[in-house]
Amino acid sequence: MFYSPVEKLFPVILSLLCCCCCVCSLAAIHTDAPVKEPAVEVVGITRTKPAEGLFVELPDGRFMVPYTASVPGTDIEFEMVPVPAGKFRMGSPDDEEDRRDDEGPQFEFTMAPYWMGKHEVTWGPYRYFMRLDQAFKQFNNDKVRAVDEQNRIDAVAAPSSLYDPSFTFDAGKGNDQPAATTTQFAAKQYTKLISLLLGDFYRLPTEAEWEYACRAGTTTRFYFGDDAEELENHGWYALNSDDERHAVGELPPNPWGLHDMYGNVSEWVLDSYSEDGYADLAAMKNLAGDFYQKSETVFPRVLRGGSWELEVEDCRSASRMPSDDEAWKIQDPNFPKSPWWYTDSPATGVGFRVIRPLDPPADREAREAYWKADTADSAEDVAQRLEHEGKGALGVVDPGLPKILSGDGDK
Repeated sequence: MFYSPVEKLFPVILSLLCCCCCVCSLAAIHTDAPVKEPAVEVVGITRTKPAEGLFVELPDGRFMVPYTASVPGTDIEFEMVPVPAGKFRMGSPDDEEDRRDDEGPQFEFTMAPYWMGKHEVTWGPYRYFMRLDQAFKQFNNDKVRAVDEQNRIDAVAAPSSLYDPSFTFDAGKGNDQPAATTTQFAAKQYTKLISLLLGDFYRLPTEAEWEYACRAGTTTRFYFGDDAEELENHGWYALNSDDERHAVGELPPNPWGLHDMYGNVSEWVLDSYSEDGYADLAAMKNLAGDFYQKSETVFPRVLRGGSWELEVEDCRSASRMPSDDEAWKIQDPNFPKSPWWYTDSPATGVGFRVIRPLDPPADREAREAYWKADTADSAEDVAQRLEHEGKGALGVVDPGLPKILSGDGDK
């Protein structure tokens, strides 16, 4: 058979093409090039530098930014702002005006970044927590979503109905006013609630985290300076509050975008209170911001920032207030007294705000330690009220709970 010169080349060309295809195919399968993992979306994190506004640049090139957290089907919505890493000296210097002995000696903390609530927790979202009391009781009556040993770690103790609503709401009950008369245990359970609903980790701040965020890089009595007369432009306290809790965010924020760090309501932190101040801590080295003094008793514990009914000296960046459950529950007729509510002043000025660490504990038990009743006495009081008196209610919380309560989801 006769082949033209071109035809004689066909087998060679075809062979070369096949070899090339095999090489290309093998290269696609056995490449040593790194495979780019899909980016994991993290709430409050972006890889694009914001053109304006508050943000915190991280070492890996990402940016922490403000965000709004909301739970569909609920009244729960709140804003979070980023707080940068850094170092600061906690407490007040010996020569600060109005200084108290429990504010020293000063010592240094090294802070990791976190987000903090732009505002104190308000009645709007907190009322959703309160309504769970009846919802969980109905679940228990219907024998659905029962709490057992396997799911108890995901159960939240909803607060009992108020003994005296007039006391709790006398200084303000608007949805945008800070929730008040809440115990530290109630505040912890609320942070557990929003954590389980949203899938992120929220908790109360440590005392160091609170003061660091309040100071926002300053070392003066207040984040705006040393002039106490300026306080009325930054916080609601005895002089300007008109005997009420005000809607959050009415006054300007501090340099890091946080409102009402002074006044309105005193804010819970995780730490136990000691009249000796920081004497036990001052000798420690390399303290991290998430360190806190754990409590062995139900009280006293620390509140920060002052409130609408306290004086200017109580609203300084370094000022501290110890809790007093006996005095703040005198009118509570129950025994044991409520683990969730106070009934006496100055508890009308006791509230809280939340934080979210950039690097939360991965272990589920470690997270629970921030939310549960942390002494034998408080755990026993909670159990007594829930199991024997029917006050408050225990229920399992997950992201599907709002739909179930609305009738759109299966129990």
